[in-house]
Amino acid sequence: MKKRYSRLLALILLLAMTIMAVGCKKEKQEPASNKDTEATSSVDSKDDDGKTVEEKASSQDGEVVPGWQLHADDKVDLTWYINFSWFTTPWGENLISQTITEETGCNIEFIVPAGNEAEKLNSLIASDSLPDLITLGWWEGQVGQMIEDGMVYALDELAEQYDPYWFEVADPGRVGWFTQEDGHVYGYPNSSFSPQDYEKYDNIASNQTFLVRKDIYEAIGSPDMTTPEGFKAAVKAAVEQFPEVNGQSLIPVGAHEFGPVGNPSFDEYLSNFLAIPYEKDGKYYDRYTDPELVRWLKTFRELGEEGYLADDIFIDKRAQMEEKIAQGRYFCMLYQRTDLQDQQKILYANDPNSIYMAVDGPKNSNGDDYTLPGTGINGWTLTLISKNCERPDRAIQLCSYLMSEHGQLMTWLGVEGETWDYVDGVPTMKQEVRDLLNADRTEYDKLYGSDSAYWMFQDNAMALKWAVPTAEPLGQMERWTYPYVMTTSQYDVTLAADSDEQDIKTKVDNEWGLVLPRLLLADSEAEFDQIWNDFLQKRADWGYDKVLEKRTELMIEAKRKLGLE
Repeated sequence: MKKRYSRLLALILLLAMTIMAVGCKKEKQEPASNKDTEATSSVDSKDDDGKTVEEKASSQDGEVVPGWQLHADDKVDLTWYINFSWFTTPWGENLISQTITEETGCNIEFIVPAGNEAEKLNSLIASDSLPDLITLGWWEGQVGQMIEDGMVYALDELAEQYDPYWFEVADPGRVGWFTQEDGHVYGYPNSSFSPQDYEKYDNIASNQTFLVRKDIYEAIGSPDMTTPEGFKAAVKAAVEQFPEVNGQSLIPVGAHEFGPVGNPSFDEYLSNFLAIPYEKDGKYYDRYTDPELVRWLKTFRELGEEGYLADDIFIDKRAQMEEKIAQGRYFCMLYQRTDLQDQQKILYANDPNSIYMAVDGPKNSNGDDYTLPGTGINGWTLTLISKNCERPDRAIQLCSYLMSEHGQLMTWLGVEGETWDYVDGVPTMKQEVRDLLNADRTEYDKLYGSDSAYWMFQDNAMALKWAVPTAEPLGQMERWTYPYVMTTSQYDVTLAADSDEQDIKTKVDNEWGLVLPRLLLADSEAEFDQIWNDFLQKRADWGYDKVLEKRTELMIEAKRKLGLE
């Protein structure tokens, strides 16, 4: 009897506590989560007036107040996984990271893979041990996996509950693009440009350039290299007059590294310089079969037959290429300009005339302007918030801070009065700070850490408002691209990883990686034609038409989402 009475009393007390808890529960919804209880225990604290800080953030004089402004004194530690093994900038040791912590109350511990990025991230996913925030390339398959498996929060739901200011600073075009079928957005991009940005700004740059070594190019008379005939003549003249550079042989034509799926210099970049369209008659166009590309590939084959395509370009890896660029050994190259910034500075320091500069390169038979892609709506990376995060309120508020104009000024220029001032109404980096940036990036990051050292939310479009002309020896290469830049977001479509179309595309891409060097090294045009026709037949046998049909569907859908119908 005594035991039954004790059990009954315990049940009554438990029922009373439950009723009290229900009565006191706030009338607001948690974001969808299988870890909801973990996310709420420490974020609903009230101030003296009985309101949560999130409620106050939405009620000050009718204006939305940034959540981070209400939490600076409440310190919290957040872990942030960066899926790039080369990222080494620490947090808390330079001016910018220290200031961000002071202003937001958030201290960051970066977690970076020591080796293979995919293995590290897959391990974190498999063990359900994702850090609080995750930044990875938008194209990575783990993005969809984490969303489908319910491992990350919907950012819009977190913002509704904890920081309505997020909606003030989130770009509607980017949010719309990354919104999933369930109506929620789980990751926010960096380095993203919407089609509207291309209408708004005239100083958006492309990374793709045709470069020549300045002193050699000018010494041979600054020739026209836009036609196959002029291109070949210029290459031969350069080798004849400058067979060696500082005692080492000149490499007549440079290119990106050859890889398993080809070489962007001889396929993607060349197609863009030839203004080959992405679509024809409302259908996704098979650019690699365009006669203009074939014509120029045959031009490079002819140079190879005559000994002007050095073995180096077929076998060198990135490290060897960087060393040879720093030595100025290439005469010309279709190349990504940002990939040689450090080497360009070395050349400039040794001899300003030995640098690489952008000039007009290959053109199509009509001489049309180039169609060089700028950064698209996808941008570069996505940042997501893991459901392992015990303080998703602070994580979304930190995101809002970094996405805001204040946060962008901080990560791009630094602290007003210390690293930059207003000059004629424009935020301008102090000259001594800029001098250090141009001279020693490592020391600059150690002391300051701005100029997008923390690039996870960099907004290149917003930064154009206070951009200053890029200093030489890098500025000319950048400015040369301005007139030719276009948005290609509607064509940057991604096939489903487990689809038949993706399987076919993978086969074709890998075959192209084998075929391209064979085409360039063919002993005759007849051999080139045979290799080319065999390649086209294999594609047809594998069903490549299905890939083009699916890409057309995806292109039409992308246009709809981007408002380009």
